[in-house]
Amino acid sequence: MNRLDPEGAIAEAAEAYSNWGRWGADDRIGTLNFLDEGKRREGAALVRRGAAFSLSQAFDMNGPQKGWRRRTNPVHTMLDTGSDAALGVQGFPHGLGGADDVIAMPLQCSTQWDGLGHIFDHGKAWNGRAAERVVTADGDLVTGIEHMAPHVAGRAVLLDVGRVIGVDGELPDGFAITEEHLTATAEAHGVAVGRGDLVLVRTGQLARARREGWGDYAGGPAPGLSFTTAGWLHRTEVAAIATDTWGFEVRPNEFEHAFQPLHQVAIPHIGLLISEMWDLEALAEDCAADGVHDVWLTAAPLPITGAVGSPVSPVAVK
Repeated sequence: MNRLDPEGAIAEAAEAYSNWGRWGADDRIGTLNFLDEGKRREGAALVRRGAAFSLSQAFDMNGPQKGWRRRTNPVHTMLDTGSDAALGVQGFPHGLGGADDVIAMPLQCSTQWDGLGHIFDHGKAWNGRAAERVVTADGDLVTGIEHMAPHVAGRAVLLDVGRVIGVDGELPDGFAITEEHLTATAEAHGVAVGRGDLVLVRTGQLARARREGWGDYAGGPAPGLSFTTAGWLHRTEVAAIATDTWGFEVRPNEFEHAFQPLHQVAIPHIGLLISEMWDLEALAEDCAADGVHDVWLTAAPLPITGAVGSPVSPVAVK
């Protein structure tokens, strides 16, 4: 990998790991095609104790966003309150009162999925489509996030790279997770990763941010997947991958003058569903305690028509 030539490395990986046409010219869900009914039955069979774990960060003003590219933390506003009810100004009969609220936020400001229309490569979207014909001012007309909503439930594998490879359960910022690290972590956990799996990668960065403050969590230096894992992501045929970091891949990126090059291969070429800013801490503690690192996971995005990303509230069950 020539660190001075991101353009060449991206082009080489895009050609080597492309899934264009694999599921036909009209495909809208990419690698979620790997997550079939059999894989869901396999995942459902993992439920033994009934213990449930929320893997979502909070959606509130105390989040990590700092306004980059107009990404802000959620703004929650009450439309009707208990005070309104107590004052009798709501206009309902026989003493009925209620509360209503509204939230305004970028769709990718907290725990979220990247849709297939989120990233392009040289003007090409997933499956080789022209980006300008896929995502317009009306939204993603082809691969909108709503097409993913029925599919994201199945067997998930937690790869706690922070605990296996890191120090005191955490990887330092700028640590590039390679295929070797992922394989060693899976072996340490006694699990296999393969076709149709939902992979959860814990780096420990979120735990550090909670302890020390957000700092540059949103867009700054972070542990994450190395660009060289593109082959592993393609070869294993995983359905999706999620991390506890802002941007999924290592930051700073591994090339000079590059920005999220692994995204540029994984989304428009592999068709991989990527999710970020997951809270894997409670699940990781439980997995470390009982030694079981594969779980049932449901993580449907909101079916927002034409959206290129979506908030998600994932729940893992063991």
